[in-house]
Amino acid sequence: MFESEIYVERRKKLKEKIGSGLLLFLGNEESPMNYPDNAYRFRQDSHFLYFFGLDSPGLAGLIDVDEDKDIIFGNDVSMEDIIWMGCQPLLKDRAAEVGVKVTFPFKKLGEVLNNALEKGRKVHYIPVYRQETAFKIENLLGIRSEKVNKYSSEALIKAAVDLRSKKIKQEIEQIEEALDITYEMHTTAMRMAVPGRYEQEIAGTIEGIALSYGADIAFPVILTVNGQILHNHYHGNKLQKGQLMVNDSGAESVMHYAGDITRTIPVGGRFSQKQREIYEIVLNAQLKAIEFTSPGRKNKDVHIKAVQTIASGLKELGIMKGDIKEAVRAGAHALFMPHGLGHMMGLDVHDMEGLGENHVGYDEKTKRSGQFGLAYLRFAKKLEPGFVLTIEPGIYFIPALIDKWFKEKKFMDYIDYKKVGQYRDFGGIRIEDDILVTDKGHRLLGKPIPKTVEEVEAITAKE
Repeated sequence: MFESEIYVERRKKLKEKIGSGLLLFLGNEESPMNYPDNAYRFRQDSHFLYFFGLDSPGLAGLIDVDEDKDIIFGNDVSMEDIIWMGCQPLLKDRAAEVGVKVTFPFKKLGEVLNNALEKGRKVHYIPVYRQETAFKIENLLGIRSEKVNKYSSEALIKAAVDLRSKKIKQEIEQIEEALDITYEMHTTAMRMAVPGRYEQEIAGTIEGIALSYGADIAFPVILTVNGQILHNHYHGNKLQKGQLMVNDSGAESVMHYAGDITRTIPVGGRFSQKQREIYEIVLNAQLKAIEFTSPGRKNKDVHIKAVQTIASGLKELGIMKGDIKEAVRAGAHALFMPHGLGHMMGLDVHDMEGLGENHVGYDEKTKRSGQFGLAYLRFAKKLEPGFVLTIEPGIYFIPALIDKWFKEKKFMDYIDYKKVGQYRDFGGIRIEDDILVTDKGHRLLGKPIPKTVEEVEAITAKE
């Protein structure tokens, strides 16, 4: 965890933003795989980590804004726990490490909240994503579990987004620690991409790299020769010479800050001419988008810069045609890049996405588009120093989508479907890096991972 002063300051700022009431943060519980004592690896709730810092199950944090009091609820271990787990620090000692002076047994939480509700005090909480947490709120506050998110606090959501969006120096250090591990994951995958090897061998190896550092993966590894499937978690294919392998993966640091990098690798070590041409378009789009990233500029405009670059490159190959700006304005490019340019990143790989993308990536001045492709842009609003985001353009040839649009005669003035047919079995290419917005521009986070055609071919395993 960070120094206690960081958590104290975060809670102080949160109190100032909310003004009055009680702020409830429920930590996560162990999540069983197939019976109660056989649990998945524990992952603490990110908001609880941000404000209270303790990384263990069975805890709750309560901030009493009016009385300027912070409380952690939880239970000290029993002798039975000690037999199986060993001795554990007392809750009051752990709470002191994050600047909290008051602790109570967990069962006391219901009594404290009930007293507050009887006095007509407001209890704020954020949306939940686990059913057991919804049931807890039902028991504590009397709100039916299926309606819990409906009655979550918009004021607390906005305050949490405002605080968590801007990363401090210590958070950037954690992200770069995750990216150091991610570098090893990606360069290892490149060296393993030989014909005859199965995707699962590579995916398992790079996940093991993260675990070997006492860390974890930030999200399930996406590693596939079917790159046209954007989030493909199937790893059963055998690599064949001439295929492209997309590796979208990242480590999560010991303190749970994420890394998220994508590279596209030629199986056997060499891009074909056709692959190289598409790859260079994607790389050019990414480099231009990164260069365009600066404080005060809307990320939506960075996205548009990237997709215009992609559309221009595809026009040079004869795949798109006509006025490129008009084609992008109409959404014709989304046949080839049907997603947004990137997302915020921090304690969550899609940072704070559980609060709602419209709260995190949009505001009163920036509304979400309904247009296919652009509608999937997770983060569109104005960039500010301290924001960390991904920039991950791609080009994909998705047969089902191509067939659908051709049948509907969509964008015939901008797309040469006969030429597109020559790429039907191409797959997909995506290139992604993590960027910090600075006072004067931006900084690429982490050790640079091979990205140019020459760099990727130099490190990728040959037959």
